[in-house]
Amino acid sequence: MITRQRLAAGVCGLLAALAVGLPPTPAAADAPAAKEPPKVELVLDVSGSMRATDIDGKSRMAAAKQAFNEVIDAVPDEVRLGIRTLGADYPGPDRQQGCKDTRQLYPVGTLNRTEAKTAVATLAPTGWTPIGPALLGAAQDLEGGDATRRIVLITDGEDTCAPLDPCVVAREIAAKGIHLVIDTLGLVPDEKTRRQLVCIAEATGGTYTSVRHTDELSGRVRQLVDRAADPVVTPVATEGGRQCQGAPQLKPGLYSDRESFGEHRWYRVDVKPGQELRASVSLAADRAVNNDYGVLIRATTAHGREIVRGSEAGDGRTDVISAGLRYPKGEVDEDDEASGADSGAGTETVCLQVSNSFSAPAGVKTTPGMPLELTVDLVDGPGDASDAASFGLGRGWWLLLVLVLAGLLAGLVWGWLSRWRVSVWRTN
Repeated sequence: MITRQRLAAGVCGLLAALAVGLPPTPAAADAPAAKEPPKVELVLDVSGSMRATDIDGKSRMAAAKQAFNEVIDAVPDEVRLGIRTLGADYPGPDRQQGCKDTRQLYPVGTLNRTEAKTAVATLAPTGWTPIGPALLGAAQDLEGGDATRRIVLITDGEDTCAPLDPCVVAREIAAKGIHLVIDTLGLVPDEKTRRQLVCIAEATGGTYTSVRHTDELSGRVRQLVDRAADPVVTPVATEGGRQCQGAPQLKPGLYSDRESFGEHRWYRVDVKPGQELRASVSLAADRAVNNDYGVLIRATTAHGREIVRGSEAGDGRTDVISAGLRYPKGEVDEDDEASGADSGAGTETVCLQVSNSFSAPAGVKTTPGMPLELTVDLVDGPGDASDAASFGLGRGWWLLLVLVLAGLLAGLVWGWLSRWRVSVWRTN
C-alpha cells in the first residue's frame, strides 16, 4: 500500500530530479562590469530650404519629421539619444546671428519617446545652415566617458557659414582622438553638398548616404543608431586578387578594399564541415556614376564550380549597394578531395568573387577604386551535432529529455496517489 510517507518521498524525488537538471545560476560577483551605454546625437537641418516639396510629394521637413518619429520608436533601450537642430530659430538676414543658430532640442540621455516626438513636432523650416557650429555643439553634447559616440547629420544643403568650414571642423574633431564618428545624410543633394558631406564623413571614419525617399531616410538613420548600440569592428585593409589562386586568405571579420569600375576581385575562405559561411559585400559610389548598376558576390570551389551567389541591382537612388550569400558546408565531396586543401579534416577552400557593373559619366575619375567592405563569418551549421550542443541545439534536446522525465515521474506519483486513495476508500 502506498503510504503518505512514500508519496512525500516520491514528490521530493521528482523535485530533486528537476533541481539537478536545471543549469546553475552564475554568481552575481562573476558578472562582467556594466558597459557604458552608447551615445548618439541626431543633428537636423531646419533651414528655410527644408520647405522644398520634392520627397515623395511632401516637404523635406515633413519627411524628416516622419522619419524621426519612426526612428525614435525603434531606438534600442540601451542607447542614449539626443537631438540638435541647426537653422531652427533665426529667420532674419543677419549672417552673423544666423550662423549661431544651433541648439540642443533634446538632451542626450535616457529617451522619453513622447517628449522627443513632441519636441520634433514643434520644428518648422526657418533660417540659415550653420553645419560647422552644429557639429561643434554636438561634439560638446557627447563629451565625457568612454561610450561609443556617433553624430548623424541630416541636411539638404551645404554650409552657409564659412570660413568655419564643416569639413575642417570634422577633421579637428577626429584629431582629438575621442573616437567620435560623424555620419552624413544628404536630402536630394546637389554635387557641392554631396562633396562637403562626403568630406565630413570621411574625416571621422563615418559614412555618407544620399536620400530621396522617406523610407530611405528612416531606414538609414535607424541602421546608424543600431550600429552605435552594436559597434562594427574596425575593417582590416586587404587587397583582392585577380583570380582565386593567390587571393588573400580571410578569417571571420570585416575587411575593406577598393574596386575599380567593372572589376572582379577574389578572396579565399576555409570552411570546415558543419560550418556555414556567411559573406556580404557593400560597395559605395563615392562619386557620380551612371544609373543602373549592380554588385555580385559568388562562392565557387577552388576548381571554379559555382556553389551559390548573391546579387543586387541599383538605379541611382542610393550611394551604397549590398549583396550577400550563405553556404552551409556538408560532408567531404570530390571537389574537396581533389583540391588537396586539408582534405583529411574535410576543410574546403571557398573562393569568393566580388564584381560590380558600375560605370562613370564622362569626366569622372575612375581611380582610385570605389570603397568596398566585405564581411566574412563562419557559424556552426545544423549538421555538426557536437558543436550544436554547445550553441543551443543540444540544450533543446536536453530540456526535452528533462520534460519527458518530469512527465514520467509525475505520472508515477499520480498513479501512486490514485492507488493510495482507492486503498483508503476500501479500508473505510
